[in-house]
Amino acid sequence: MIGECHAHVIMDGLNYRRAVELHRNGVQDAVIHACFRAYAAEGITFVRDGGDALGVSKRAREIAPEYGIDYRTPVFAIHREGHYGGIVGRGFRDLREFHSLVLEAKKEGADFIKIMTTGILDFQNHGMVTGEPLCREEVREMVHIAHQEGMAVMSHTNGAEPVKAALEAGVDSIEHGNYMDEEAVRMLAGTDIVWVPTLVTVRNLLGCGRYEDAVLLPIMESAARILSLAGRLGAHVAAGSDAGAYMVPHGRGTKDEYRAFRQILGASAETDAWLREGEQRIRERFKKS
Repeated sequence: MIGECHAHVIMDGLNYRRAVELHRNGVQDAVIHACFRAYAAEGITFVRDGGDALGVSKRAREIAPEYGIDYRTPVFAIHREGHYGGIVGRGFRDLREFHSLVLEAKKEGADFIKIMTTGILDFQNHGMVTGEPLCREEVREMVHIAHQEGMAVMSHTNGAEPVKAALEAGVDSIEHGNYMDEEAVRMLAGTDIVWVPTLVTVRNLLGCGRYEDAVLLPIMESAARILSLAGRLGAHVAAGSDAGAYMVPHGRGTKDEYRAFRQILGASAETDAWLREGEQRIRERFKKS
């Protein structure tokens, strides 16, 4: 089975607020054990987390070896205050504070740094992303600071221009990457940066009633076109389901993501080899030195 290259152990796939509240007064090991049992049951032995603000992923890394799971975490994600990201991490007001958070994450044993450069999909306005993206210059300096500290950078980024900015800055992986255009995909293919699309955060919503299928289908079609182009151009891509997000349960979500890749690209040895190559790049780059 392929690994899970984007998960959130703090989330439960059903109700984010309720899941977070369980850990509000201290990390609940039983929740983490249940999560890892789900991965072990599916034969998944590699999990890269996206971090959280309550120390859950930090504790999860200590528990993971009991299940034979190679688990990586940024401990917490880093976002600019007033922008999207508080859901999974800590905020900064200026680059000096950003640097302090990088050092804090490093001190707490982070395997890499996760930055948030944009918001999320705006389901009310197709093709749009919530909030204002960070400017190119700031993203470039954030990546530079993290790399100077010897840390790889996982970048939560959506939208064509923000993805281009992150690629230009030299991030090590693009997470989500919704609404990339052809220019962005061609830029990606010219680098050794890995894209982790998280396809099932939308595909698994079909028929659930949260959004009309008519809203979801164009997003799915756009993602499939982008992924197919990335495949033809030879970009580096790895499977990550955003496990823990709504309707994306731990363990099964990874299988759903793998299935989505094969539905879009074909159930072939070539598809599998492409995903394993991208995952291997993630494994090699996103770990403590």
